Amino acid sequence: MVIPIHDTNPVRRTPVVTYLLIAVNVVVFLVSPVSRSSLTGGADLAQACRQEAFLRQWGAIPRELVGNAQLSETVTGPAEGGCLVGPPTFAKSPVLSALTAMFLHAGWLHLLGNLLFLFVFGNNVEDRFGRLRFLLWYLGWGVLATYAFALANAGSTGVVVGASGAIAGVLGAYVVLFPRAKVVSLVPFLFFLPARLPAWLVLGSWFVLQWLYARGDGLAAGSGVAYLAHVVGFVAGALVGLRHRQGRRYA
Repeated sequence: MVIPIHDTNPVRRTPVVTYLLIAVNVVVFLVSPVSRSSLTGGADLAQACRQEAFLRQWGAIPRELVGNAQLSETVTGPAEGGCLVGPPTFAKSPVLSALTAMFLHAGWLHLLGNLLFLFVFGNNVEDRFGRLRFLLWYLGWGVLATYAFALANAGSTGVVVGASGAIAGVLGAYVVLFPRAKVVSLVPFLFFLPARLPAWLVLGSWFVLQWLYARGDGLAAGSGVAYLAHVVGFVAGALVGLRHRQGRRYA
């Protein structure tokens, strides 16, 4: 896989929504308990329990999504020698959690990796779709990807967080709309030297990697990453991109 850092694909106007989404993700991360443990290089037990309680309140949990019902027990905070588990002290909407989970991240690497892809590719998709349509599709791709992963893991009580399902939709739309656009990327096996590569190669290889990992064929299988959400988001974005491929633009 290569690391995209810039594309040579100009836009007609400032990508306000793309920048706004990046800003919201950063702000939410900074005010969350996750950022404090990330900055200190780790979390003590009490902090880890508070972090887990926060993510379980606002993140998406497959069993809750599939059953459309909040779990009867959850981590509620720290306790002596461990985390306190009991009835939730908050009312949670599973459907809404599929939306809020898109703005939560598990660490700085998770956050910055997602936002790099959004920064490089989001502006052109927003320019083609129009600001409001881009925002609605972005949110829709994220919710769809989260529910697809939940349906495939219906019994799981693990927490799903991150913007990658929505951003995968952006990547799918981009590769359909601008397959020949040049993307300046760092190539790991060339000692991270930059190279100008076509978007179809950069994003196509990314999608193939996600698909292999989702099937369990990749080295990262079992890593805890929701690769299926990436695959579903990318395919959904590509299908939407096909509708806009004939040069239609919106305000």
